[in-house]
Amino acid sequence: MNRLLNTDISTLNQKLKTREITCTELITETFNNIHKSKLNSYITLMEESALKKASSLDKNSDFNHLLTGIPIAIKDNICIRNFPTTCGSKILKDFIPPYNATVIDKLESLNAIFVGKTNLDEFAMGSSTENSAFNPTLNPYNPNLVPGGSSGGSAATVKANESICALGSDTGGSIRQPAAFCGVVGLKPTYGLVSRYGLVAFASSLDQIGPITHCAKDSAILLDAIAGEDPKDSTSRNSKQTGQYFNKLNPEIKNLKIGIPKEYFVEGIAPEIKEKILSTAKLMEQSGAVLYDISLPNTEYAIAIYYLIATAEASSNLARYDGVKYGYRIPESENLKTMYEFTKEQGFGKEVKRRIMLGTFGLQSGYYDEYYNKACKVRNLIASDFETAFKKVDIILTPSTPTLPFKIGERITDPLQMYLSDIFTVSVNLAGLPAISFKCGEYNGLPIGAQLIGKPFSEQLLLNTTYAYEQITAI
Repeated sequence: MNRLLNTDISTLNQKLKTREITCTELITETFNNIHKSKLNSYITLMEESALKKASSLDKNSDFNHLLTGIPIAIKDNICIRNFPTTCGSKILKDFIPPYNATVIDKLESLNAIFVGKTNLDEFAMGSSTENSAFNPTLNPYNPNLVPGGSSGGSAATVKANESICALGSDTGGSIRQPAAFCGVVGLKPTYGLVSRYGLVAFASSLDQIGPITHCAKDSAILLDAIAGEDPKDSTSRNSKQTGQYFNKLNPEIKNLKIGIPKEYFVEGIAPEIKEKILSTAKLMEQSGAVLYDISLPNTEYAIAIYYLIATAEASSNLARYDGVKYGYRIPESENLKTMYEFTKEQGFGKEVKRRIMLGTFGLQSGYYDEYYNKACKVRNLIASDFETAFKKVDIILTPSTPTLPFKIGERITDPLQMYLSDIFTVSVNLAGLPAISFKCGEYNGLPIGAQLIGKPFSEQLLLNTTYAYEQITAI
């Protein structure tokens, strides 16, 4: 077990090119691991199509691209043609999209192999992957703990060697927080760098697809494959860096200016996490980086602002699930109104209903200016804080999460406590910035994640700095 999977993409590619291993062996081992696992990382497996493609590649491919033949897991809110896309929800349990997301088309063109659709909090709403209609995913470090969310399934598959890498989506930390809880690398790209076409919307101004991997090198390879402007997504933007992240990886961080924001080390953060993040900063300083104390004064409002904006957008986006065009519909109803009501009542889970109601309230006539409009103004202040900070520093180092992974069921009945799990990540989405989470150590056998935040389109710097840390610590 894990003879082939416990390595990086470029090493696997070399073995495939030299025929030291076959693609069929690689995919077979992947599914052997999945079938033995009790983590519940996947909702849908694509075993037949994956093995068929592996056999074809063994016969016809030279494996000239790094991702050719590599098993990749896909979060189940990203559409793959002719395979279910459930979003972890009963209301979409039978939905099969007739088209691919743009990121899927890009990976297919490189002959990557999709092994399955991973579990998630319903419609990506959650921080623990407990809100799935298909039961929770368990943490690979300890099955009594959550793997984080909403991309908990994707993060768990990578850590447990049930895939080499995975795609997740990040609306307020949903790549970085589970990456921290599962001890892997999770990158949230700049808003618009990766196309959202084919990603089922939660909050359209915040959502972003990104890679979850074992290491910075693998994140760079996967980002090279999926980044770029897309005419199907009006919010996508081009970057001159696209396609060059892996080739330009450089572990040199001498004279790199790293900001340490005081607002991220306040009361409530676990002392072992604070200590590890500060020691991570010292390690980087010893390698030539320069540390600066900075302030992001509007951070304290980030959670409140995020949940006003995200729920308002969710309320609008999820209005389409009414039982008319697609998705679940109650078997019988007296009239159209009751069909709408009971379809949504039976199809959506508690957390989704909670957020729809919160968002609808914030958008009501009479409340719009008081809540949503004011939240948008404070959002601009949060973005302005980062702009000011980046005049002084190149990159910002923070914890990824305020606590270690928590027990399954511990916060599911306390929404406010659950929402606070994302306190260090939501600001990045509100400002549209890139950020990466990587493992910087352990405490009592559980992983601790550090987060690096950069200027727009500074993914290369984030990857380089993470890569440098991996070299420094030989992780």
